[in-house]
Amino acid sequence: MAATLVEKIFSQKCGRSVRAGEVVMAPVDLAMVHDITGPLAVQKFREMGGTRVFDPGKIVLLFDHQVPADSISAANNHVFLRKFAIEQEIPNLDLREGICHQVVMERGRAGPGEIIVGADSHTCMYGAAGAFATGIGSTDMGFVLKFGALYFRVPETIRIVATGTFPPRVGPKDLILEITGRLGADGATYQALEFTGSTFQTMDMPGRMTCCNMAVEMGAKAGIVPPDRVTGEYLAGRRDTSLVSLSSDPGARFAQEYSFNAEDLTPRVAVPHNVDQVVDVSRVAGTPIDQVFIGSCTNGRFEDLKEAADVLGNRSFHPSVRVIVIPASRTEYLKALRAGIIEKFVSAGALVEAPCCGPCMGGAFGLLAPGEVSLSTSNRNFRGRQGSTEASVYLCSPATAAASAINGQITDPREV
Repeated sequence: MAATLVEKIFSQKCGRSVRAGEVVMAPVDLAMVHDITGPLAVQKFREMGGTRVFDPGKIVLLFDHQVPADSISAANNHVFLRKFAIEQEIPNLDLREGICHQVVMERGRAGPGEIIVGADSHTCMYGAAGAFATGIGSTDMGFVLKFGALYFRVPETIRIVATGTFPPRVGPKDLILEITGRLGADGATYQALEFTGSTFQTMDMPGRMTCCNMAVEMGAKAGIVPPDRVTGEYLAGRRDTSLVSLSSDPGARFAQEYSFNAEDLTPRVAVPHNVDQVVDVSRVAGTPIDQVFIGSCTNGRFEDLKEAADVLGNRSFHPSVRVIVIPASRTEYLKALRAGIIEKFVSAGALVEAPCCGPCMGGAFGLLAPGEVSLSTSNRNFRGRQGSTEASVYLCSPATAAASAINGQITDPREV
């Protein structure tokens, strides 16, 4: 019987044919926790009688949400997790490496056909590597830390087919915003999004990461790109790449199918206060902005920073705009540094921070005051997400962010 990519992954892990809708106990290949969700997960692990984690080598512990520690409570959490990592012999990447999702990918810890869980909703980003990756709560993570497995209801799959080539200064972030606007914030609840078509087949891994990262913004359990040559080339040198061909069977049953043409796409912006309220940039062009944030696990990679730098050119950022740039990891930071991009941003007036989540989750720095407006390359614009509940957050691509930061108002990047 024809099976979807997700059904194939669960069937392989469970050792039998599995179909969407079934509830199964499946082993996990990797479990990820960070400094916000980690302490509660460890607490639940111990409440369940856990003394030793199921496999230290299959657990990744990173600090990224509140680093360096911005409060005494954050510092206490860091100490708590460091001690746990030492006790359990878990490799602790701590606060030096960057945002958890980026580091997991660049370290080759996510691969085709794997089942990965993370105590963070944007764990679905690892679907760019052909893995079934999903976010779970701290209680479920406590269970995983002890048993190395978790109950799942195998999700149905929505197939997203994108064809064509992106026009100038339009890219993956615009595409995933368009998809989110079409499906809606609850349009894929507890379903998997399979990204296919010529646009995704020719898309580089950073672009695939951006799209899979935002699958959860439509309520999806996972986002996944069928692994192929691009996947294999990215993973080469990072991990074993023997399995780089895995796809849904012809005739597989999909819950729904949507088609998009990248050639017709224009720069998109998600307006406050929901990610699915997506409009053409022309609808909001001219809106004054107080802050621009270029970074996050969605768009903090070298390619994103270069896109913004290319738009910036030799200009300076508008004096009334605070521009915060945060590379997603130390590796991405060094790439941008060596390419002269960091110097360009600083010379233009930006604040370039060490790799971390920064303003994205509104807990560390770069918070907005009541009435302020932020334009951000991150993944969420909920009320209060980046500070005051009376502030407004718009989402966009790195190109649109850079163009807008130059003019001090939301700007179509094709006009700069």
